[in-house]
Formats: sequence, C-alpha cells, structure tokens
Amino acid sequence: MNIAILGVGLIGGSIGLAARHRLDAEVAGFDPDPRTLERALEIGAIARSADSVAEATEDAEVVFCAAPVGRLPELVAEALAASGPETTVTDVGSTKRGVVERLPEGPDGERFIGGHPLAGAETAGVENARAELFDGARWYLVPTERSSGLAYDRLQRAVAGLGARPQAIDAAGHDRVMATVSHLPHVLANALVQQAGTTLAAEAERVPEVGPSFRDTTRVAGANPAIWADIFVSNGDAVAAGIDALVERLAEAARLIRSGDVEAVRAWHQAAAAERRRLLEADLVGGELRELRIAVENRPGTVAEIALALGQAGVNIEDMALYPAPDMRSGAISIWVAGEAEAERAATVVRGLGHGAALVGDGGEG
Repeated sequence: MNIAILGVGLIGGSIGLAARHRLDAEVAGFDPDPRTLERALEIGAIARSADSVAEATEDAEVVFCAAPVGRLPELVAEALAASGPETTVTDVGSTKRGVVERLPEGPDGERFIGGHPLAGAETAGVENARAELFDGARWYLVPTERSSGLAYDRLQRAVAGLGARPQAIDAAGHDRVMATVSHLPHVLANALVQQAGTTLAAEAERVPEVGPSFRDTTRVAGANPAIWADIFVSNGDAVAAGIDALVERLAEAARLIRSGDVEAVRAWHQAAAAERRRLLEADLVGGELRELRIAVENRPGTVAEIALALGQAGVNIEDMALYPAPDMRSGAISIWVAGEAEAERAATVVRGLGHGAALVGDGGEG
C-alpha cells in the first residue's frame, strides 16, 4: 500500500510508523517544516519526503491529512485536487463539520472519508511518535451521503491494520460527542486552574502544595493554545452548549451540597461512580466474530448509510468486504461483528434499512 501523510507530527508520524511496520506500506510525507521532515526520515516514520502536497500524494492509495483543524478544510481540498481519482483522502481532526461542509462538489468529494483517532499523548512532535499509539483505540470514520463505498472499505482496512478499532459516525454526532468527552474537559481544566489561582491568591500569601486530584483534573489545562483555540472555535456551538448544560449540573450539585443531606450527597457521589464505570466499560467488545452478508443495490452512499446506522446503534464493524456483481448494478457487503447478540442486532438494523441480511452459517437470507 502507498500512503501519504500531510503533516508528520505526533499523529502523522505514528501513522507512518504503524503503516510501515504493520502494513508494509510505502509512506511519503510532506510537512511545511523541513526540520520535521528530516526528523521523520531519521526515525523511520516516512520512507521519503516530498516538497509539496502533489509530490507526496502521487500514486498514494490513502492520504492522511494531519494538520490543525483550522487548516484542514484547505489541506483536504488540496489533497483531493492533487491525488488520483482512486485515492482515498481522510483527516485526523477532532472536529468534522467544518471539513465536511467545505468538500468540493463532484467525484472528488466522494473520495473523502473523515477520520478521528481517539489517541494522543501529553507530548507532541514527530520525535514522540510511536507505532503502537493506536493499538485498541477507537478511530471514528465520518462518511457523508456522497462517500464512495470503495473509499470507505479501503480506509477501514487501513485503519484496522494500524491497530485501531474503526467505527462510523456522522459529522454532527461526532462533534457533539467530542464536545462532551474531549473538548469540555479542557474547558473545565482551564476554568479550575483560574479558579484555584484566584482563590489561593485571595486566601493566603503562600501557595500550598496541590494534591493529586487537582493535578489529575488539570493535566490538560492550557494544552497547545494554537491547536485548542482552533478546536474550540470550529466546534463552538457544541462546546458552548455543553458548558451551559454543565453549569446547570454544577448548580444542582451546589444546591444538594448546601442542603446538608448526607445520604443524598452520598447517593449522588455513588451514582457518579457507577456512571463512570458504565461509560468506561461500554466500549469493551468480546466474543467470536460473526459474518453478516448484506445484499445491496450498487448506488452511491450505500456503504456509508449502513456503516452510520450500525455506528448509531452502537454496533462496531470489526472488518468489511465488498462483493460487486459482474453487472455492477448490485452486490453484497460482508461485515464482521463480535458476538452473537451484536450480530443479531446488526442484522435487525440493516433489515430496517430495507436491505436483505443473513448471518453466514444460519442458512438463508432474512
């Protein structure tokens, strides 16, 4: 596989290392900083450096755009214009609507599948890249109604090959989820640091040592201002809505604590612990892989429709294969999911979309 990486920092460099080590891919890299390219070559994140987007994407089967979110729409458009008609283009940004809304019309826009790996580190830069960064990590794939099924299939296979667990989600849903589980924690860390600074300055001449709870909660405060300013602005409505909802929850917590009702406060605290446990365990998958064979018409957006519906139902596609009919008017899609119950749920979702679906080995199509 030939892969191009546009922006070889921590994420781009880790994609390159994983692709070279696990997919035996030929990896070309482009970055506006020549020193970053030199370092990427030194550590083996890329096999060759390019002087332009066009040079990097030449002959590429998959192009990963790994720039700050404010730069991504422009970079994605440049990559689509420079790459070949069979090339899949994706990104790794933590907001999606801005990129999707500015996709070019026509066939080029069909080759873009948004992406977002839920992986990272406190350190930045290609020198901190590592091939195992994505091991077991969720990697959201964000197709549109125009997305090519072949492009989606190619990207899903590549992402799984990097060690990640791909799952489809729509752009608006992705941005709402990220506002809550990724962007809002940064807002909270910033606000808590500012609150602590104000309180301690007013209460004492000597700043006391902070405890582990404060350090853990504020670990991400002030993280890379240039990158996070772009993220907050690009997802501003969802983040602001999350802040408003959280303010209401904090007000409820204040009223509860002021009430002095020990049992009620204890129940509130226990409920939070149980909810955290449920959220952290919800993404664990297990069980033998089951194949679901789906009969479909060959029309644009079919694969994206199925993948998004399964993603919204919480069914993760572990693998996928496309089988077009000789006349290219119809075909079949095979997907593999973990566990019997998940497979049955996937079949129900797909049938609800009007497609025939059967679990392989169960005899017959439903």
